[in-house]
Amino acid sequence: MTTNITPSSAAVLPVNLPDVIAEVTVLCDAYEVALMANDLDTLDALFWSASETLRYGIAENLYGIEEIRAYRVGRTGGSPQRDVLRRVITTHGTDVATCNLEFIRPATGTRGRQSQTWIRTVDGWKIAAAHVSLINADR
Repeated sequence: MTTNITPSSAAVLPVNLPDVIAEVTVLCDAYEVALMANDLDTLDALFWSASETLRYGIAENLYGIEEIRAYRVGRTGGSPQRDVLRRVITTHGTDVATCNLEFIRPATGTRGRQSQTWIRTVDGWKIAAAHVSLINADR
């Protein structure tokens, strides 16, 4: 079957409405502060409380909010400290956004990336999917 959708007409519009960017930026900032402080209550509140939520980490694949919560509680000391090198937030319409960033762990010099998909729910903006990976320095 052939479709007549061109790349420009396939995009969800409008993209990057200033008020939506502002809303999501505040939440992405709050996530980073909570992650570095190992503030489990805030981290939990920022994730969508659903079985469909997922988080792929450095060495773990977590399916559903219960697995994500259990992982965070069991992680002694929280996330290794990191500095954000670059962040790109893109909104698609008024109810979906992505936050992608590159980071470096100052203690080791290890670089990594994180991506999050945010959705607007009846309880406000929530992370529905997240992925964290480290970058192989040899590549």
